[in-house]
Amino acid sequence: MKRNFLKTCLTVLCGGLLGLSTSSAQQYQANWASIDSRPIPNWFEDAKFGIFIHWGLFSVPAWGPTAKNNVGIYDRYSEWYWQTLTNSKRPGYASTLAFHEKAFGKDFKYQDFAKGFTCEMYDPSDWANIFENAGAKYVVLTSKHHEGYTLWPSAQAWNWNAVDLNPHRDIAGDLTKAVKGKGLRMGFYYSLYEWFNPLYKKDVDTYVTAHMIPQMKDLVTRYTPDILWTDGEWDHPSEKWKSTEFLAWLYNDSPSKAEVVVNDRWGKETRSKHGGIYTTEYDLVHDANSSSMEIAHPWEECRGIGSSFGYNRNENLEDYSSSKQLIDILIDKVARGGNLLLNVGPTADGRIPVIMQQRLADIGKWLKINGDAIYGTRKWEKSPKVTPETKVFFTKKNKDLYVLLTQWKNTPVTIEGVSGGTVSMLGYNGAIKVQKKGNILTITPPALTPDVNPSEYAWVFKISGAL
Repeated sequence: MKRNFLKTCLTVLCGGLLGLSTSSAQQYQANWASIDSRPIPNWFEDAKFGIFIHWGLFSVPAWGPTAKNNVGIYDRYSEWYWQTLTNSKRPGYASTLAFHEKAFGKDFKYQDFAKGFTCEMYDPSDWANIFENAGAKYVVLTSKHHEGYTLWPSAQAWNWNAVDLNPHRDIAGDLTKAVKGKGLRMGFYYSLYEWFNPLYKKDVDTYVTAHMIPQMKDLVTRYTPDILWTDGEWDHPSEKWKSTEFLAWLYNDSPSKAEVVVNDRWGKETRSKHGGIYTTEYDLVHDANSSSMEIAHPWEECRGIGSSFGYNRNENLEDYSSSKQLIDILIDKVARGGNLLLNVGPTADGRIPVIMQQRLADIGKWLKINGDAIYGTRKWEKSPKVTPETKVFFTKKNKDLYVLLTQWKNTPVTIEGVSGGTVSMLGYNGAIKVQKKGNILTITPPALTPDVNPSEYAWVFKISGAL
């Protein structure tokens, strides 16, 4: 009797202590001071390289103005087709309207493109293989762009989603399963606003509470994403979008609460100020050039392989970045403490264009040799300021320093602030000539021949034990 009574007391006491532990865990409040206090999960800063996917009804016309149409970068996005087609104030309006009438006819409505979003070539396992072989560590799919059409069976987008209409598939769910099956992180882009949603145009408050927030919660609850990448925030301040209320739920109560990463696009005042990671886009923050910015906060550059996010049939080879340019971009962002989210734009039938596959394969080949200088690294605090002219970059990991050359040097590379360490070249088995003098270390690059050259794009020296 006494033993049972003691056991009961211990059970109650332990249960009480467990309850105290749970209730004392960090609970985030619906204000920016509290939301911004949440640390960025470490996995994101370790990952460095992710794949963006812009796919939707805009992939059917797959057309946008390009540099030859004399428009700026923000006006080259094919995913803005519907808006550009109907807004005479947009720089690409005339060329888009002319193309549309020629290709589809004056009476062809944007909604009719749903018939052409067939996705018969879509194989999420193939996509996941491509992303894994590219060396990417996470994937972000457009669950819903500004057109409002969703790639999952959203109740708030009844008869305007990929299950109710063509292709009658849960695209988001299928890709999530394939990507996570490869051990990669999976996330979603989500547009807060919808250009032509009647409720949004008539009553933003009701749109937010009855449409947007339930839709985002459904997306998170269904798929437990590792990333929620919002956009379309610029019409209203975050208070109007009820952003902090939603983020408090996401961080406290959602199935993704432990490791989810969000960005900074939660209101017209929040970019580079509030939320999670900071974002740049084709090296822009709104209209400010970020190419030489010092960004202390965890951040990410997003861009397409071409000059559009959605697939653009109007682009030519000169609109695409070369493999070397993309690897140089990755190095630049990582050396400055950021990540690269590189976009692919699939076709309406579900193919990743071969030129995009080729670029990703080249990046993956380079990362297999040099990934030690990318994954899990951080910015070296003694690194010289990066400028557009920089050709020698630095990253660090634990006690090791990495020296990344985006242009081969036949002359010695001098590094200040390092007095010791063992030098090797990733992918190269030969000895490296090194000279040490005070806090200066000088590396003489080896003479490379085609049979021993580890890379055709960029080269990495590792200084083990330098820090």
